[in-house]
Amino acid sequence: MPTITFIYPDGSRKDVDAPIGLSLMEIAQKHDIEEIEGACGGAMACATCHMYIHPEWEEKCLQGEDARSEEEEDMLDLAFDVRDNSRLGCQIMMTEDLDGLVVALPGAEVAEWEKAA
Repeated sequence: MPTITFIYPDGSRKDVDAPIGLSLMEIAQKHDIEEIEGACGGAMACATCHMYIHPEWEEKCLQGEDARSEEEEDMLDLAFDVRDNSRLGCQIMMTEDLDGLVVALPGAEVAEWEKAA
């Protein structure tokens, strides 16, 4: 089964199993990652599943077909500490190609990327 690494604001990390076909938001909720609320249930009507994509994964999660939609951009305008690599977790579906994906929760510092790579 694919895995995802979540990096917390304090620098700690959590590696989790990531079932194919679930969104990153659903995977975070399944593994009790409280920082990812998902208040709208994945309807892209809030920004409570906001997370950052590791730079090494930007091509697969931020470009081409996987780029943010205009609607997602609008929702991210409501999020805290939005960065160039911000995404809504409800908009990224887990696939085999994302096995090993690293994401950070809002408030995590960029320096933490180096520890996760």
